[in-house]
Amino acid sequence: MPQAPGAAHPPTHSHTLNDQGNQTVSIQYVVTDNLSSHNSLSTRTWLEDHPRIRHVFIPVGACWLNLQEGWWRIFRKAALAGQSFAGPLEIEHATRLATSQLNARARPWIWGRPAPPTRQLRRRYALHRLRNPALAGGERG
Repeated sequence: MPQAPGAAHPPTHSHTLNDQGNQTVSIQYVVTDNLSSHNSLSTRTWLEDHPRIRHVFIPVGACWLNLQEGWWRIFRKAALAGQSFAGPLEIEHATRLATSQLNARARPWIWGRPAPPTRQLRRRYALHRLRNPALAGGERG
């Protein structure tokens, strides 16, 4: 597929199917966002010439499905935020430095938010007993 120099490769998913002739056909799904170049005439023409490759778009309004966007936000903040560069060599240095720092602390991406902390009901119960003298002596009412 035509791609700008230095552009990252979009995520792909392979799936093997049997067609009517019992031949194994490997279908390659390319998942991209809705950038206009991903749906250009040259891209569509190339895809027509390569029928085993299927183009799948992330739905409009679901940018959170595109993990690359989140990574770019983190990278821009680490490498480029608040910087003024005198030339391409300084940009390359900042890029390499930020990439090595981000890779040093990389962790698997986990969807969603962490679970809220568990409530400490025992402590609340103990405080309730201390505030209510009738319960502190063991009497229940």
